[in-house]
Amino acid sequence: MAIKMKKKAGSTDMTAMCDVAFLLLSFFVMTATAKIPEALPVDTPASQVQSKLPDDNLATITVGKGKVFFDLKGREVRKKALELMGQKYGVEFTEEESAKFALMEGIGVPITSLKQLIAMKTGDRSKPGLQPGVPKDSLNNQLHEWIYNSRIANIDVNDKELQIAIKGDAKEEYPAIKRVMDILQDQKINNFNLVTGLRATEK
Repeated sequence: MAIKMKKKAGSTDMTAMCDVAFLLLSFFVMTATAKIPEALPVDTPASQVQSKLPDDNLATITVGKGKVFFDLKGREVRKKALELMGQKYGVEFTEEESAKFALMEGIGVPITSLKQLIAMKTGDRSKPGLQPGVPKDSLNNQLHEWIYNSRIANIDVNDKELQIAIKGDAKEEYPAIKRVMDILQDQKINNFNLVTGLRATEK
């Protein structure tokens, strides 16, 4: 007579799995960087083009609400551009201010107000209405100087020509965008990128 043994339900120890899950969670939390809100958010016009902007050797000019903001890729390039702008306008920046500027997002203040902007906390810089925009008038065309000196800085640091991208608000009037294009063409910059938002293809 055969004796049948009762099968016991198997149990799985999940301790190791939980440890791995928490280690991965901790890793992603500690290595993730928070997205800093834009000081000048714009609603870009729709497009079906999927070309991606380069990750370096790039300056972005944001136009919206009658203001112009200037951003530059690369920490060392930003430091060099700040140094050149300081020499141009007689503003001396310390090593600490230069290091902070290298980590900042786009700026929208006159060079004389830049030291105060650098001294602020990151969250305070993006408060609406705080930054009036980079001056671009014919008598005080600081945008022209930022572009010019950034091109010199990028060649000096990366030995490459700086590429330019214009990020304009879809509701912005054309003359404001054209003014920026005219400043670029004054420096013989005829090739530049226009930043748009991806639009789904109609079926």
